[in-house]
Amino acid sequence: QVQLVESGGGLVQPGGSLRLSCAASGNIFSVNTMGWYRQPPGKERELVARITSGGSTNYARSVKGRFTIDRDNAKNTVYLQMNSLKPEDTAVFYCNVHIPGVVPLDYWGQGTQVTVSS
Repeated sequence: QVQLVESGGGLVQPGGSLRLSCAASGNIFSVNTMGWYRQPPGKERELVARITSGGSTNYARSVKGRFTIDRDNAKNTVYLQMNSLKPEDTAVFYCNVHIPGVVPLDYWGQGTQVTVSS
């Protein structure tokens, strides 16, 4: 069974930095996309960043230039380096593993809280 464990969330002041980690266990196959989504209070979940097994990245416009996603395929771990954090970044961040196919599969972590406040 696939399981995703997130870590690295917390409270940080505006302009600060945090680094999130997500370690996946179980059979997620070699070809997959790992990513981070977030859900601000009272809003829908949205894509923050994602990275393919080949290293191609995609970022939400709101975080491009501030956040960097990376992965370690040997460790089945994805990271999100968040710099220049803003209060509007406050959200529960969820790790995601997407396995493409005719019937695509998505696995989710339980979420880690990121709060940006002075």
